[in-house]
Amino acid sequence: MIGLAGFVLLGAAGAVQAVPPAALAPPSPTAIDRAFRRMYAFDFPGSLAILDEAAREDPDNPLIPAVRASTYLFMEMDRLKILEMRFFLHDNNLVDGSAKLVPDPQVRTRFMAALDDTRRRATSRLAAHPDEVDALFAMCLAAGVETDYTALVERRTWRSMKLAPATLVYAKKLLARTPPFHDAYLSFGALEYIVGDLPFFIRWFAHYDGIEGNKRRGIEQLKLTARYGRYLGPFARILLVVASLREKKLEDAQSLLNGLVLEFPENPLLRKELALVSDQVRRRPRK
Repeated sequence: MIGLAGFVLLGAAGAVQAVPPAALAPPSPTAIDRAFRRMYAFDFPGSLAILDEAAREDPDNPLIPAVRASTYLFMEMDRLKILEMRFFLHDNNLVDGSAKLVPDPQVRTRFMAALDDTRRRATSRLAAHPDEVDALFAMCLAAGVETDYTALVERRTWRSMKLAPATLVYAKKLLARTPPFHDAYLSFGALEYIVGDLPFFIRWFAHYDGIEGNKRRGIEQLKLTARYGRYLGPFARILLVVASLREKKLEDAQSLLNGLVLEFPENPLLRKELALVSDQVRRRPRK
């Protein structure tokens, strides 16, 4: 996914406006769609159950283990309270060796196995069909969730920065399609925004092909995924909430959270964050 890992490093940028989902007729939901929605609702057992059933029907589909790895990542971030917005408002939460929280070794084993399974299946498919969308997205997703796990759960910041470029290889191919695969804009948007806010001496070492460090461009790319992304649209909107809070754009964050709560009413963390932000909006002195 590559997004949350870098947002603890960000400073202020331009205003982030609420981005509603696109008003296009959605495709019929597949098992992958349903598993993602259960994940965003924080129903992790439900997501994994859908994926287990899908694997029995389509055992070679690389997206199934890729989404399974994403679910394990969200499980760990929820358990360790990494997904709470206040975590991303303090840059010292992402420093090498700063972690006092211990990753669950059993979840880590299953997470790494899912990544290996994803890459094995996707590599096999791409050898025969180099432009297959599901295989390209599976590889892109696997690289992104590994980057986020390394940075946020294991707190190995520099290692995660070395892993990040792997997402761009597959994202570029997905965006070269007509029309582009809009979920892939998240990889570029997050990195564009992150690199744009790094101090110069760090940016010197954090060079990524195709990334200029333009924060405004990064926000626009995140908005494309937020509006048009089939799978990662909600995740892009969560990243825009984080950016809005860091920029002290409380009304924008409130609007985005309102939409997310309406979309995923079962998610207790989204409701909690909306209540906190709404309280801050009420308490803020009027200009």
